[in-house]
Amino acid sequence: MGRRQRNKQGDPAAFGDGSKKKAGAAGGGKPAPARSVGGKPARSVGGEKVGAGAKRKRNAEEELPKAAKKAAPAKAALKKKAPAPAPAPESEDDNDDEFEGLEDSEIEAEAGADDGVQNMDDWEDVDSAGEDVGKAKASLFDNSDEGSGMDEDEDEFDDDEIMASEDDEDAFDSEMEDDDSQGGGAMFSDDEGDLEQLRLANLEAMSARLDAKAAKEKEDAEAELLQTNIVPPRPEGILPTEEELTPDLAIIQTRIREIARVLNDFKSLGEEGRSRSEYTEQIVQDIATYYGYNTYLAEKLFNIFSINEAIEFFEANEVPRPVTIRTNTLKTRRRDLAQALLNRGVNLEPIGKWTKVGLQIFESPVPIGATPEYLAGHYMLQAASSFLPVMALAPQEHERVLDMSAAPGGKTTYIAALQKNTGCVFANDSNKDRAKSLVANIHRLGVRNAVVCSYDGREFPKVIGGFDRVLLDAPCSGTGVISKDASVKTNKSERDFMLLSHLQKQLVLAAIDSVDPHSKTGGYVVYSTCSVTVEENEAVVDYALRKRPNVKLVPTGLDFGREGFTKFRGKSFNPKVVLTRRYYPHVHNMDGFYVAKFKIMGPYKAPAKDEGGDEEDDVPMAFGADGEEGEEGEERDDGIKFDEQEDRALIEESRKKLLKKKGVNVKAGGAKKGKGPKEKVEA
Repeated sequence: MGRRQRNKQGDPAAFGDGSKKKAGAAGGGKPAPARSVGGKPARSVGGEKVGAGAKRKRNAEEELPKAAKKAAPAKAALKKKAPAPAPAPESEDDNDDEFEGLEDSEIEAEAGADDGVQNMDDWEDVDSAGEDVGKAKASLFDNSDEGSGMDEDEDEFDDDEIMASEDDEDAFDSEMEDDDSQGGGAMFSDDEGDLEQLRLANLEAMSARLDAKAAKEKEDAEAELLQTNIVPPRPEGILPTEEELTPDLAIIQTRIREIARVLNDFKSLGEEGRSRSEYTEQIVQDIATYYGYNTYLAEKLFNIFSINEAIEFFEANEVPRPVTIRTNTLKTRRRDLAQALLNRGVNLEPIGKWTKVGLQIFESPVPIGATPEYLAGHYMLQAASSFLPVMALAPQEHERVLDMSAAPGGKTTYIAALQKNTGCVFANDSNKDRAKSLVANIHRLGVRNAVVCSYDGREFPKVIGGFDRVLLDAPCSGTGVISKDASVKTNKSERDFMLLSHLQKQLVLAAIDSVDPHSKTGGYVVYSTCSVTVEENEAVVDYALRKRPNVKLVPTGLDFGREGFTKFRGKSFNPKVVLTRRYYPHVHNMDGFYVAKFKIMGPYKAPAKDEGGDEEDDVPMAFGADGEEGEEGEERDDGIKFDEQEDRALIEESRKKLLKKKGVNVKAGGAKKGKGPKEKVEA
């Protein structure tokens, strides 16, 4: 019964009244003697003994847990059927309702278990006793002392008995919770015990899911291991499909190595149904992608070498070449220069036995191009490959030497040093801007026998001739110095190689014609390029041998280097081309270079030419329309000639442009003050 109902019905009767009435009815109005509890005399309040009603109350409260335990199975069954009620805050009214909910059978069990009551027959009925017990419990939890109806003579609980009753209530609550846990599912409440049960249930389910996931991963790993252990007799799937092509450099590098392995033993490793050309096309495409070349240049360089050597060449181009310097023997010796640089903390050593003036720099605490020795002209920053053409030329003292492409002056100053500042060196470069650096290096290194000029090399020997030796380091594609200039990878096309090859053929013929064939000490021409392509090297040398029968190839005098090609992709060159030398970055650890040495055996007798013809006219005809050497066009016997009337206007226009570049006034077909060029134009 709640507090509101009690307020409406009035205050319940005092526990002592009911007990006294029942006790009086049982004993004929005589008070029942006090009974000891646990062998101890009954305690009294205000000097009087505790009545029988108080004992029954205490004993009934002691038996409450037992009765609740007996009723637990029935309650558990009811809880299974009915949904769990929502948790509500505990209050004193809830405690009252808890006691009011006890059934009559529970009260009877409590009353029957009370062995402290002397006269059981005095109970009129179990219902009245249960009502008295309920009223007593209500009075215990009632906070108001007003209207309690308890007199000073009536029995009261002392502190020990109140604590015992609280312990019994706690025990009852714990038994109810145990029954709930045994009766079925977890209940949602704020109780920590319920939350702990929920966590345990969830952990069991989660553990089962994790075990299943781990088992599946183990099965997948075993299946993958079985697949990787299968080794087919022939490598298959090396060539990717269009969907598998990716820009992943690691995958491309692996594919390059695998295809190279297959191409080296294609008969046993080649995939059935695939041709060798398919593998070659794929590896060229992969090389172009991996190293950053355009496809045309990658294929051109790839065809020069074998499979493995081509890969080594491309790898070497990604690594910078060693820093080297050349000792200027006009001012110092290599030993003294090395000691001076060592004193400055420079780590160096001689390049090799093939040169007596070169030093290789490994480490320097100061910029190697700004030391006092450099500013004083004791050495020149120069690639080791640039030593080779000058060593092949071998200039002698008191000779007249022409360097047709001299800038920035490394080879020119080396020639002057070998001549010991005797004779005369003509340092020519068609680019006037580059000629500035040429002049600066000549002054810094103390060269006094040099003449600097800026002419198109094809104008020699008309400008000046009669040289003992000529050095032509021809303009080239730069495929040998890709490590220094990476732009070569992408900015060179087929047209560039056609134009360069044509220019080189013109320059080499001009160089040969500039040499004095009657020189007592000389008569040599050295042709060199910083390229590794055949079109710029062997093809040009073979062309010069065919166009100038008065020259022949001689040994270069260099102790190392690979021989030039006599056959290349269906083309055959003069057998003497084997005397030329090739240098590669992956073999000699220097820039790619090519060196050839010609010996002028006698004067050149030009064939008879038609009127209006010129010796220069046969050079452009040497280049076919398809970019190859026009062998048939060079020696035509079919009677095809220039149409003078059609071509004369074009020839004169080109001559006028050339004169205009030189500063000659060519207006109205004349020249300044009627000098020689005017007569030449009118001729």
